[in-house]
Amino acid sequence: MGQLNQSQLYAVLVVLGIAILSLVYTFFLRSQILSQDKGTARMQEVWGFIKAGANAYLGRQFRTIVILIGVLTLVMAASVFVVPPTAEANEMFGANATTYVAIGRAIAFLMGSLFSYSVGFIGMNVAVEGNVRVAAASRKGYNPAMQIAYKSGSVTGMLCVGLGLLGGTLIFLVFGMAAPDALLGFGFGGSLIALFMRVGGGIYTKAADVGADLVGKVEAGIPEDDPRNAAVIADLVGDNVGDCAGMAADVFESFEVTLVSAMILGIVLGAASASPNVPGSALRFVVFALLLRGIGVIASIIGNQFVRTDERRRNAMAAMNKGYYIAAAIAVLGFIAITPFFMTDPTTGQVDWRPFLATLSGIILAIVLDKLTEYFTSTHYSPVKETSSASQTGAATNILSGLSLGMESSVWAIIVIGLSILASVLIFSGYSSNATIQFASVLYGVSLTGIGMLSLTGNTISMDSFGPISDNANGIGEMAGLDKNARNVMDDLDAVGNTTKAVTKGIAIGSAVIAAVALFGSFLTDTGKVQQQLGQTPLSGIDVASPLVFIGLLVGGAVPFLFSSLTIRAVSRAASQIVNEVRRQFKIPGLMEGKVLPDYARAVSISTSAAQKELVSLGVIAVMVPVLVGFLLGVEALGGFLAGIILSGQLMAVFQSNAGGAWDNAKKYIEEGNYGGKHSEPHKAAVVGDTVGDPLKDTAGPALNPMIKVINLVAVIIAPIVVTVRVPGQSIGIGVIVAMLLCLAALVWAIWQSKREGESVAVEPSSPVPSAKKA
Repeated sequence: MGQLNQSQLYAVLVVLGIAILSLVYTFFLRSQILSQDKGTARMQEVWGFIKAGANAYLGRQFRTIVILIGVLTLVMAASVFVVPPTAEANEMFGANATTYVAIGRAIAFLMGSLFSYSVGFIGMNVAVEGNVRVAAASRKGYNPAMQIAYKSGSVTGMLCVGLGLLGGTLIFLVFGMAAPDALLGFGFGGSLIALFMRVGGGIYTKAADVGADLVGKVEAGIPEDDPRNAAVIADLVGDNVGDCAGMAADVFESFEVTLVSAMILGIVLGAASASPNVPGSALRFVVFALLLRGIGVIASIIGNQFVRTDERRRNAMAAMNKGYYIAAAIAVLGFIAITPFFMTDPTTGQVDWRPFLATLSGIILAIVLDKLTEYFTSTHYSPVKETSSASQTGAATNILSGLSLGMESSVWAIIVIGLSILASVLIFSGYSSNATIQFASVLYGVSLTGIGMLSLTGNTISMDSFGPISDNANGIGEMAGLDKNARNVMDDLDAVGNTTKAVTKGIAIGSAVIAAVALFGSFLTDTGKVQQQLGQTPLSGIDVASPLVFIGLLVGGAVPFLFSSLTIRAVSRAASQIVNEVRRQFKIPGLMEGKVLPDYARAVSISTSAAQKELVSLGVIAVMVPVLVGFLLGVEALGGFLAGIILSGQLMAVFQSNAGGAWDNAKKYIEEGNYGGKHSEPHKAAVVGDTVGDPLKDTAGPALNPMIKVINLVAVIIAPIVVTVRVPGQSIGIGVIVAMLLCLAALVWAIWQSKREGESVAVEPSSPVPSAKKA
């Protein structure tokens, strides 16, 4: 690592130590959680159903995607041999540069995939272990239950930041200035697994949720999580595989990709503006990004220690906000402290505060998006109250109100994100008279905005996982018949969890767009470097007036609609099967009287099969579309395609997430006793709106986050191949035509596979089980 000066090398090693500390803290928290009481025999029986269903789902999911991961690992290695190695790789590895980079990219892809899956799998398992312990602790008091729920979520949060930081730091230590070649593989692996876990978990949880609500609440008029509902266990399992495993993998890859883009752009900016006689000047931007991440991890660990309340205040939201704001303050102070040491201009000796200001703007962006999401989805503000009021005239007006609310919220969100990008432009204005360096500096600033947004990922994931853990605990309490005081504690924690889930979705979507914009910058810079090596005119921008580029823009804008269509259709199909199954079981003699238990396993099997059916096909769509656009229309059209997908993907993601969140909380507002309360006609209308919103806010909307980044990463990886194979002024070769026909066939198969009706679940109905007495 001769490219680093001594202080930089020590700093990177400290960051590596922080990553390891985060992992040690993760397993310390896990041991604390596992030492807690699991409650009564009936509570543990219900918990056993949930645990078995969640583990079976993720095991089957891994078997479904492992072959595709193996194939893509080989493709990642082979992709390096098509283009000439970069100057940095030649300098680092000499004559064997191509071989080293190929192996490094393949291993990095595997590492990103396994880390992303580990975050989802371990995080989900700890959440499952935590939910029954939260239910048991609710009998002791509010703070004990809240502490277990939050610490269970913190396991996922700290595992996420620990593995993300560990992977990025190790790759940088091994590859140095040549790190971008391997970092792309690391980011792609994490994003692809996140896409699978988001899509699969989202379809699973919402199929069960929609089916359980429509038949249980609307038709039968029984409470949520009533043990007589055959879909209730599938619904509780879905909270874990969707909201815990899916969200954890999603935010992990956002954390990972923002770090990857900052490191790539930091290397580009450093190489362009380095002082040849100053050791380490070319890598100071990368080291700074790693240190920002490390400080964020330490701040999250400290902030988590302040998350507590008491039996008098009983305010979980205030406790979590207190921990978050303390962590944010510590992080900002840490960023200020390191800036003079690592951001001193080597030519002038002046401290450059611009990178710090760009990072600070990311923290501000996260807070603003928090408040914006809360305004449009919380029961305390007028938009949700307006949707609740609209329920008085039926389901149609409720749905119309939610649609308009979601559309409006998307406009304000994109304005806020646009202003944050503008802030980076203004902060780095006049950075250099060299146009290339100036462009790279602005993009680096955008990537630091993403770093700032997710600097407190440990807290963010803790708050997000708090939601499904509390929801599951409440369900266990309902099914186990816990006393009124315990149920009141869990009801309150569940209500807070709904807010934290909505807020963290806003951060996830915002960070996805910022990361995608930074990757878009990487696409332009990487493509230009390869074109210069090949003697071609480097790509300096995207000309939307060009017909081919405009076609790429149109196709990119359409992809999020196709993706959302397929995921919503999958939920609809599976929910229909769940509805029919629950209706069938309600006719079992003695079930409605509570004398026998329903066959929970059948609803679990229906949801599992529906979720697995979509995994490979939607992954193929995300990979194949940019490949087809790039090789058939050219690299500039591929740039237009990325611009289209970033814009429409952000608008669709925010619209769907906020509309769904508003419908959900409009229903809860009525359940609090407004407009007639539970079982009233407005309540039934609100339940219909909620079921419409479920696949939007928990399946289609969140799945767009990893999809946007997967497609951007694929484009960055294939762009150098496109400019090497598709030489300007020459016709497309026969080999490329054959390859594109195969890709087109794969795309057609994927869409057909996703749209076709699935086979009915071949599970024989079990004999009715006598109902156990509630403990």
